[in-house]
Amino acid sequence: MGQFLEPLQYEFMQRALIAVVMVGVISGVIGCYVVVRGMSFFGDALSHSVLPGVAISYITTGGAVGVNLFFGGLIAGVIAAVGIGWLTRRERLKEDTAIGIVFVAMYALGIAIISHDSRAYGRDLVHILFGNVLGIQGDDLLIMAACGVIVLLGTLLLYKEFQIISFDTNLARTLRLPAEALRLTLLAFIAVTIIASLRVVGIALMLAMLIVPAASAQMIAKRLHHMMRISAALGVIGGVIGLLLSYHLDIAAGPSIVLAMTVIFAAIFSTRRAYLRLRPAPR
Repeated sequence: MGQFLEPLQYEFMQRALIAVVMVGVISGVIGCYVVVRGMSFFGDALSHSVLPGVAISYITTGGAVGVNLFFGGLIAGVIAAVGIGWLTRRERLKEDTAIGIVFVAMYALGIAIISHDSRAYGRDLVHILFGNVLGIQGDDLLIMAACGVIVLLGTLLLYKEFQIISFDTNLARTLRLPAEALRLTLLAFIAVTIIASLRVVGIALMLAMLIVPAASAQMIAKRLHHMMRISAALGVIGGVIGLLLSYHLDIAAGPSIVLAMTVIFAAIFSTRRAYLRLRPAPR
């Protein structure tokens, strides 16, 4: 175990570890809403739709990273969410169709913007798509911490409202809750989570951070708040294991983290199936 934890003596690994822990908690909590509301496709589309904003911020600042990427990606995410909402309003288009159109358009626009600067195309695209957790600096950690406070505090304050619109839309109408405003707020929280996780796993693998820990927790917990706690814990465990394995196996950290989370999901899934088969039938 001491040899396995040896990489943590380096400062860049310590910063990466802190980032992975924060992102694991944030994405684990907000990912539960993505899973229970069946928003996986939307989450994937939104994570890819931030690419144009991130690309514009990255190129216009000469390759600088930090708060500029946060605001650029957040603006692009809001534009994508509003665009999908407008296309599906009054059933102009089915939601999955609108999501597909906006998703591919924004993603293609982001790649086109990056490829315009051919000198930095390969390097920048790889870092944006798959993350660069080992290159995280102190300013990046502050941005992630701010994102975490926004998402976690907002989720705590609006927990009951989000729970109602997620499980019982009829009750939401009876209580006269502003369902559309709450839905947009939840989408904004998802967008903030995506931006916070950008440096860790990148755009291409972000969906896994939202879905895999939450899906794993859903097989264990019966209540939403329990599911959130377990999902956050699994996000942290998978992130830390994946980060350390990436160092020892000399592979990219982002894919390693996602694979570690997937293995945890497979173990929980297999154990649950075995338990259900061996459990005595009710009399």
